[in-house]
Amino acid sequence: MKVLEIRNLEKSFEGVRVLEGISLSVEKGEILSIIGPSGSGKSTLLRCAVGLETPDRGEISFSGRFGMVFQQFNLFPHWNVLRNVTDALIRVRKRDRQEALGEGRALLKRIGLGDKEAAYPCQLSGGQQQRVAIARALALNPDILFFDEPTSALDPELTQEVLKVIRSLKELRIAMVIVTHEIDFARDVSDRIIFMAEGRIQEEGKPLEVLQSKNERMRAFLNRL
Repeated sequence: MKVLEIRNLEKSFEGVRVLEGISLSVEKGEILSIIGPSGSGKSTLLRCAVGLETPDRGEISFSGRFGMVFQQFNLFPHWNVLRNVTDALIRVRKRDRQEALGEGRALLKRIGLGDKEAAYPCQLSGGQQQRVAIARALALNPDILFFDEPTSALDPELTQEVLKVIRSLKELRIAMVIVTHEIDFARDVSDRIIFMAEGRIQEEGKPLEVLQSKNERMRAFLNRL
C-alpha cells in the first residue's frame, strides 16, 4: 500500500527551476533515501511534501499521518525534553496527560535518553537533541517519517548516535524518506535510493544498482565525496 505518492512536482524560486517533473511513491514500511549534490532540490522536495513549501504544480497524496525531523532539531528551548516530546500529544491530539507522559518516557528510553526527561535542550549535545526530535516525531505515531539531512549539523561521533537510532526504527515498519549525505548509511538502511541533480531524479532503484550506476553525473557526485 502506498503511503505517499508524488506526481509531476515542479517548483521554482524567482524564476529558477528547483524541481522539475518529480514523481515518486513510497510503500508502507519502505525506506527511501534521497542523495545528491547541494542545490539539487532534495530539501525542497521534502518541504513541498510536508506542506512547508507550495509547489507550482503537481500532486501530492498521503495515506495516513506524517512526521518531520529537521536539520536543526527545532526543539522548544524553554521546555524540558519530556514536554518537547509530549506536548503535541496532549494539546493537539487531546490525549490523557498521564498516558501521554508514559508514552513519552517509553520513547525516550527507546532512544537511550530515559534519564534526560527533565533536561532542557541547552543541556544536551547536538546528537541528543536530534534524538529528542526523532522521539517527538514518533510520538504522533506517523505512517511515514521525513528526515531532512538529520546529521548535517553534527560531528562524526554524534552522527553515529543518530544514525544508530534511525536504523533501529526499521523494525517499527514506519515508512521513511531520508535526505542524507551519508552514502554508506543510505546503502545499508534503504530499500531504494534516489539520486537527484539539477532538480530532477537522475537514478532510482535498489541501493547497489544506484551506487554502481554508470551514469556520469552519479559517478562525478560519488567521486567528490
